[in-house]
Amino acid sequence: MEKATTRPPSGTQWTIAADGHEAVVVEVGGGLRSYRHDGVDYVDGYGVDEMCPGSAGQVLAPWPNRIRDGQYAFGEHALQLALTEPARNNAMHGLVNWVSWHLVEQSADAVTVGYDLPPTPGYPWALRLRTRFSVGADGLRVAHEATNLGAEAAPFGFSMHPYLRLPGVPVDEVSLRVPGRIRVLLDSRLLPVGATAVAGTEYDFTEPRPIGGAVLDVAFGDLIRDADGGSTVALAAPDGSAALHVWADRKFGWWQVFTGDTLTGERHRRSVAVEPMTCPADAFRSGKDVITLEPGASWRGAWGVRPGV
Repeated sequence: MEKATTRPPSGTQWTIAADGHEAVVVEVGGGLRSYRHDGVDYVDGYGVDEMCPGSAGQVLAPWPNRIRDGQYAFGEHALQLALTEPARNNAMHGLVNWVSWHLVEQSADAVTVGYDLPPTPGYPWALRLRTRFSVGADGLRVAHEATNLGAEAAPFGFSMHPYLRLPGVPVDEVSLRVPGRIRVLLDSRLLPVGATAVAGTEYDFTEPRPIGGAVLDVAFGDLIRDADGGSTVALAAPDGSAALHVWADRKFGWWQVFTGDTLTGERHRRSVAVEPMTCPADAFRSGKDVITLEPGASWRGAWGVRPGV
């Protein structure tokens, strides 16, 4: 009998490279497993023999973050999602982070992967999802598209969950800039109960400063926009020797920043998750910045990582 071939937990691996930049995209979740420049790892990913930990590099759709009790209403639908965060009784991080995505197109410096989300009892709309990863002189670029294949309007939200790090720089020493004027206030289940201005508080990172002992799992909104309408989160070494710029276009109105304090083992507070989001947690219930995808309509957004001081 022929011995079965062992498959990586994250499935097929697609490597792209150009101008000293290299990224590995995976089949499971259509996620980003690694990104490096000139041999230096800037994404805190995971090994080819590991299952994705802490949502590292995952695509979060058709909603990011959490939905209280997994319950929401849209149009004439009253819906119940599976509780994928049972300890807090929440539905978390969407429906596509553990499914098998397929290859759409590949070249030396780019790869496009896709997943067709079927209607389910908790989300009865069909979506076609596509993500194109590319690398080049400007770093890593990730472009997303979601199309409503059904006959009814569908609610939609989106995020991606990369962890970033600077070589040899502990989280406490990283200088962080987040262009958010407000932060979302959370209850014990990490669900929104309000929002408040960050000015003059320990959560004000609108000007670069060290993270220090701050414990962050925070959604920042009311963004300070760049000239092109997008926004940028910056991480830098204390001596200015290294920096990362995580940018997102105007389609993203929120940044989630997570310092990894609830992760266990060697991943505890080892890197900083910087997540561009279209909406905050529990948006399907609150309606805050939920995208309504009409039948046949598409949403498109892009973000990326650019190393350099």
